Amino acid sequence: MIRFRSNRLLAVAAIAVTTMAPMILKAQDVTIGQTFLASGLDPAEGSNGWAVVSHGVGEQLFRVSREGEVVPNLAAFAVLNDDGTWTIDLATDRFFSDGTPVTAEAVAEGFNRTGESNPSARATAGRLTFTALDANTLSVTTEQPTTILPSILAEWAFPVYKMDGEIPVFTGPFVVTEFEPGGSIEMVPNAHYENAENRPNVTLRRIADGQSMALAFASGELDMAFNLPVESLPMLEAVEGETVSFPVGYQYMMWMNTTSPALSDTRVRQAIDMAINRSDLVTAAQAGVPATGAFAQSFPFAATEELTYDPTVAAALLDEAGWTVSANGVRAKDGVELELVLYAYPQRPDLVTFQPVVRAALAEIGIGVTTQVTDTASELAGSGEFDMFLWATHTAPAGDPGLFLSLFFETDAIWNHSRWSNPDYDALIAELRAEGDPQARIDLALRAQEMIAAEAPVSFLVTPEWHVGLSPALAGYEPWGSDYYVIRPDLVVAE
Repeated sequence: MIRFRSNRLLAVAAIAVTTMAPMILKAQDVTIGQTFLASGLDPAEGSNGWAVVSHGVGEQLFRVSREGEVVPNLAAFAVLNDDGTWTIDLATDRFFSDGTPVTAEAVAEGFNRTGESNPSARATAGRLTFTALDANTLSVTTEQPTTILPSILAEWAFPVYKMDGEIPVFTGPFVVTEFEPGGSIEMVPNAHYENAENRPNVTLRRIADGQSMALAFASGELDMAFNLPVESLPMLEAVEGETVSFPVGYQYMMWMNTTSPALSDTRVRQAIDMAINRSDLVTAAQAGVPATGAFAQSFPFAATEELTYDPTVAAALLDEAGWTVSANGVRAKDGVELELVLYAYPQRPDLVTFQPVVRAALAEIGIGVTTQVTDTASELAGSGEFDMFLWATHTAPAGDPGLFLSLFFETDAIWNHSRWSNPDYDALIAELRAEGDPQARIDLALRAQEMIAAEAPVSFLVTPEWHVGLSPALAGYEPWGSDYYVIRPDLVVAE
């Protein structure tokens, strides 16, 4: 029996997909706990594309391998033509979850729909236009010239799908049967995906905070607990199963709202950035390394110089900006104290751990900080109703710097949470879009990071390490790729 919840459209989608994909009964089901869950299944909306790939529901034409390389997936290969267009040949014998073959016409229709509706699909090379040349061949025209189309198509905005009315149908190893927004997702193996008989049924549960997830894993409720807080690891040593720690491509950072009165002054932002000892944050998280810029050191376009920690210079910058220390130790200017609100969200437990460390560091240079925790991070960031916001995101999910540097920092970018604007930076990103030489792209990405660091609309803080609990049922399953590929085709129950 198929159940559904309050969101009618999502429930209908789950029902229809299940009807098209026969359920395979498994001897053992598994339950996976995560602090985040898809808010919807339509890839044309927001970051849903990331979630459906992460959950094992959707796949892309190209994907990022465990080694960080862009490799063919639903595509066989891509060729850049002399006129700047691309030709993509699809892999053979690949099917949607309703049993129909993956065709160029279906892929083109879905991608063109996504490109029209989702700004994230236009971030790296502008609007992409897909045309089916025959059943297995796509022609792709890009609004802005690019030589890295396979990498772009590995970005999270591009899972392959087709629409059945208002219902997206995907190609991944699992199919949604029940969706409770904000609560849980029930999935079964896709009967039209190779080796379906070896995969378990999966329940995905959203658990709002890391401590609750650790307790659920300790009590045997979960077979995988994804992104456990480090302080829970000693407690879990006695639990049957294992905990695995692995480096990720994420960066922890702190947005500074440049429209906030005090933070509109570059000197104040620079002072805040210099006042934070990133090594103290690593100590608090008990894992990771200090960030050097927008990207983890495993990427060739990562900045290599240590970010400056100098409270003395930070204090001098605040003096220069007119913020003087008052009797209570908090700086003031024109009768207004320098008091800021610092937000974090519990879905990334380390960020909450960082709040008191940042507050203490800024108190040392005379900035008062109040800390708040929100369950609706995206909504708050989009509203601009914050001073500083601790944030986590994968900054190179497709192995290229262009997406993050465009999507979060260009003047009119949809996720420009700091509201920063720099025409010279915008021009540099336009140059990055058009550049095809790998070394030249690295050089441009390094220059972009220098420009960001100079005006400090964000503080890059820590390149993290994450911790995952695995029950004996999932012994040997290896987490990798941050949270982009949590559930993969090789998810099977251990013998």
